[in-house]
Amino acid sequence: MFGEHFYHETIKRSVSVFGTLFNNISVKRASGEKIKVPLAYGPRSRWIARLQSTLDPYEKAIAITLPRMGFELTSIQYDASRKLTKKKRLRKANASNPLQMQYQYAPAPYNLGFTLSVMVKNTDDGLQIIEQIMPYFTPDYTVTINTVPDMGDKRDIPIILDSMSQEDTYEGDLTTRQVLTYTLDFTMKNYIYGPVTSSEIIRTVKARTYIEPGTGEITTQDTDGKVMEQTITPIPGDADPDETFTYNENVDFFETPTVTYSDDKSSDPK
Repeated sequence: MFGEHFYHETIKRSVSVFGTLFNNISVKRASGEKIKVPLAYGPRSRWIARLQSTLDPYEKAIAITLPRMGFELTSIQYDASRKLTKKKRLRKANASNPLQMQYQYAPAPYNLGFTLSVMVKNTDDGLQIIEQIMPYFTPDYTVTINTVPDMGDKRDIPIILDSMSQEDTYEGDLTTRQVLTYTLDFTMKNYIYGPVTSSEIIRTVKARTYIEPGTGEITTQDTDGKVMEQTITPIPGDADPDETFTYNENVDFFETPTVTYSDDKSSDPK
């Protein structure tokens, strides 16, 4: 099971999709000036520490401007309520080799936890930003993600707004900058995929039927009865899965009253 390398960038793609939702938010001043709120990936504690640090007047350091938003992936948790059957497989023709099929077993459901932090200097900026986010989450907002590009599997992934809180770090010190922080917690119900495996396309299917007289129970391998073999092949024989094709069905009946079957079918009637 382990040892086969694969990497579909599912989690990386999920982080990118989440951040894209909030990269076009702005605030508007009373003067009419419109300011786009910058967004960056990183923990809130890093931004708070930078805001509260004292700048050295002899260094060319630049203070962080507000408002600002930051987000981070905070948790990955298995969701048993969305578990799919293990035998389900996704299939797709191999683009580089039309004689092969690519398949992938059903993905594992995982909930990805995200935290979005909104840092502002005054309440009005914070409320402007929050009101541009909250109406879209009722409580979820669904996005379509191309989860595994090689398989062409696109899924509608809900992102749920779980909670929102506000914190004021200002304590009245004249040397401390006032920072109002709004924290929004989200859950993305995504899936994590396993490796993609290739196999040859099945072009001939044979089905054999043994008809047992009397009770209908097979008691020995040597029993009176009839054998029917049904063979199905595509027309044309080299048809690709994505092409339009028909099929040929051939049925043979064997009248031999006594039939012996082997486990590997090497001695089965032809």
